Amino acid sequence: MRGVSTWAVGVRKPAPEQVGEDGVGNREIPRGEIGVQSFPLVSWTKRHRVLRWPIIRGVVALAESLKIGFKALGISANAQLPEEEEPISGGMWFGTVVLAMALAIGLFFVVPVGLTSLIKDVLDSSILFWLVEGIVRTLIFLGYLLLLSRLRELRRVFEYHGAEHKVISAYEAEDDLTPERARLYSRLHPRCGTSFLLIVMIVAIFVFAPLGLPEWYLLLASRIIGIPLIAGISFEIIKWAGRNRRKPWVRTVMWPGLQLQKLTTREPDAEQLAVAIAAMEAVLAVEKPGSEKAEDLVGVEVVA
Repeated sequence: MRGVSTWAVGVRKPAPEQVGEDGVGNREIPRGEIGVQSFPLVSWTKRHRVLRWPIIRGVVALAESLKIGFKALGISANAQLPEEEEPISGGMWFGTVVLAMALAIGLFFVVPVGLTSLIKDVLDSSILFWLVEGIVRTLIFLGYLLLLSRLRELRRVFEYHGAEHKVISAYEAEDDLTPERARLYSRLHPRCGTSFLLIVMIVAIFVFAPLGLPEWYLLLASRIIGIPLIAGISFEIIKWAGRNRRKPWVRTVMWPGLQLQKLTTREPDAEQLAVAIAAMEAVLAVEKPGSEKAEDLVGVEVVA
């Protein structure tokens, strides 16, 4: 959970009897206490006025969220290891981040333009080219999410994702932060990273359209260089939608992204909700409830 000046991560630790020489088994559910770690947060946007400009602030927010997300994953992974074992090194996590970013750029930007280029002469139109490329990119994205949703090993990750959304919604509704109350709320949220990524796929179509059909190397370079601009525009859209989600027509526009979250979230149990609540309460213990709007206090989620 991310606030204005702090962020916190909650982890359900394994019970002592669950920890073997190699840590906790992949399919074993931790049954121990909840561990919470809080960290101060000074947004990069406070360092310079330029970083608060529209579009640019979206790129900054994405970079910050990725940094926090990978650090949270590291905390979660290390919590499952025996106490005497060395934690996962920072160098290994850095390599993981680089590899993940390279795979994402390759799968969602390089591959679509490469596949569409194979029929470039057949299309014989820049409009058809960027339209087909956008459809291919979106289909790859949807197929990727569908595949992830079927992996048994990720089921609990998606359940915790649902718990996060329910607790945030309960807080925004000014309801009691208890598992019993949080479970009543939807596991779908308009500021979810899944909705953000779907918007990225759509925005990319319109950003690349004016470029026409340059040489293949310029075509490929544009897909990589254009990513920050696409991310910045998408951030502004989802931020605005989150603040105006009570308007009927906004809910209609955001409906596809919300439905897509059914692939990346699952209904959590009471213990998972308790972990999400513990993380939220750690943030609220530092923040000043009432001094900021709920959507500003929690921030825009772009990585979960």
